[in-house]
Amino acid sequence: MEWRIQFCTTPDGVRIAYAVEGEGPFLVVPPGWVSHLDLGDEKSPARALGQSLAAHHTVVAYDKHGSGLSDRDRTEFTLEKELEYLETIIDHLELKRLALWGSSQGGPIAIAYTAKYPVRISHLILYGTYARGSDITRVSVQESIIALVRAHWGLGSKTLADLFMPGADADAVDGFSKFQREASSVEVAASLLELIYQVDVTDLLPQISAPTLILHRQGDRVMPFRLGRELAASIPNAHFIPLEGNIHPPFLGDSETLLNHIVEFLGTGRNKESEASVAQTEIQQTYKRKLAAILCADVQGYSRLMTDDEQATIRTLTAYREAMTTLIQTHRGRVVDAPGDNLLAEFASAVEAVQCAVEIQKELRTRNSALPETRRMEFRIGLNLGDVVEEGDRIYGDGVNICARIEGLSDGGGISISGTIYDQVKTKIELDYEYQGEQSVKNMSEPVRVYRIRSETKADDARDDEPDKVRRIY
Repeated sequence: MEWRIQFCTTPDGVRIAYAVEGEGPFLVVPPGWVSHLDLGDEKSPARALGQSLAAHHTVVAYDKHGSGLSDRDRTEFTLEKELEYLETIIDHLELKRLALWGSSQGGPIAIAYTAKYPVRISHLILYGTYARGSDITRVSVQESIIALVRAHWGLGSKTLADLFMPGADADAVDGFSKFQREASSVEVAASLLELIYQVDVTDLLPQISAPTLILHRQGDRVMPFRLGRELAASIPNAHFIPLEGNIHPPFLGDSETLLNHIVEFLGTGRNKESEASVAQTEIQQTYKRKLAAILCADVQGYSRLMTDDEQATIRTLTAYREAMTTLIQTHRGRVVDAPGDNLLAEFASAVEAVQCAVEIQKELRTRNSALPETRRMEFRIGLNLGDVVEEGDRIYGDGVNICARIEGLSDGGGISISGTIYDQVKTKIELDYEYQGEQSVKNMSEPVRVYRIRSETKADDARDDEPDKVRRIY
């Protein structure tokens, strides 16, 4: 099959090399770490795996900025930049619907893109990857590996090859070591390693709505098996398949079993034109936009409660969630999703959303008063009025993302609201609103006004001094 290497340019002028191979629905593959599209012949294991996938799909691979055939002069290493490179290629190819396969460091990049553009992603595949880099290994080990790479790239690349390919023969280890050194400079390699350990996309996992397949080899020394299990437990309805073996690169070891699972998950491809037509029709029929008042809630200190007494925590969570659901329905809202200790709901009215949140916190305070202090379960609540994408019974988009960030600014037992909610309710519901300023929100270019609804009583004479802020409290 033809391996077509081409180039596109990011908004800030960086040239990114990418390759396209095959026919059928698009499968985009962010690089796992350092890469080089022009190294290795058609018989190499990596190309063989790509060609097998390209039998039914149009496979798109690329080199990161700083690696391979892409521009090498890189100084900024952030997840946001990695996401920008992926966005550039997808927009350049004008892809409206695609599958993503993220391996190793490519996993968080694929997760971030899927959370940001849920309508575009038909399937998400995650192999040998992670959500929070600090969970991979101890800080001392992280620092030792990075220091070794910086001090001696030759020895560092061989050490990494030994970790990636335990038990491989000397020629294979030497070949992979050479590949790493030719794909990247020592400084770029070390900086990308640092980025691996710094990334944290755990807060995005509950937002993933695309069908998700998670594959992880049980003996992987680079990305421990537990990281795959944690991903599967946090992504709604994810399908987790443990694989035998200890080789990290997907194209080595038992790649045939891995390939079979991926092909089965993606399904056989139709031709590109009919697939694009069908996908666009599905989007038009299934997705629509609307304005909604959104409520996000989660338990403060949930991990501690589970560690102390798992069964009691589950019983309390179940009872509290049932009470919250009843109040949400009473205020003409609906629960959209409730994974783990989280809850997402929507309302047609900002007023009813705020009234419901106040009633929820009142009810939970009453219930908590009957529990020992160490067993009390306090929910943080965030509210936002914003644009959402509706797919069947689920909602996604910036409106939901902002709500989740605002909830994270709330205290246990508290309520934080966006400026869009405040503007709708400030003259309709008499509460004590405390302005918390403009807050930077992850993945949003503009800051968001945030207010906290205070729960302590104000003196009556204060009402005369602050008529816009002080109202009846809950």
